[in-house]
Amino acid sequence: MKYLLLICGEGDGFGDATPEELDATAWVEETTRRGVRLLGNRIHPAEDATTVRVRDGAPLITDGPYAETKEQICGFDVIDCADLDEAIEIAAKHPVARFGMVEVRPFWTEE
Repeated sequence: MKYLLLICGEGDGFGDATPEELDATAWVEETTRRGVRLLGNRIHPAEDATTVRVRDGAPLITDGPYAETKEQICGFDVIDCADLDEAIEIAAKHPVARFGMVEVRPFWTEE
């Protein structure tokens, strides 16, 4: 089953975490070697976002996020695991999980 991991920090970062503590290189290498990580990347901060809505047939474009939130998505990974337990195990090993949070969401599947 495929899962989306949303890698999130709070506010402007990850508290007192050092860049070395947040380095996900070893996590990426391990999950890639295991064959569970399919795709992933860091993303620009929320202030660089563009929000698109369509109302009455016309697109409405807004700079930045639609809502102010404490948590900010900093990156994502797509993983393919046997079940939710394995996905949680993978998410718990991500270095950001110790300083921010990793949200695990299953992909919607037609059955």
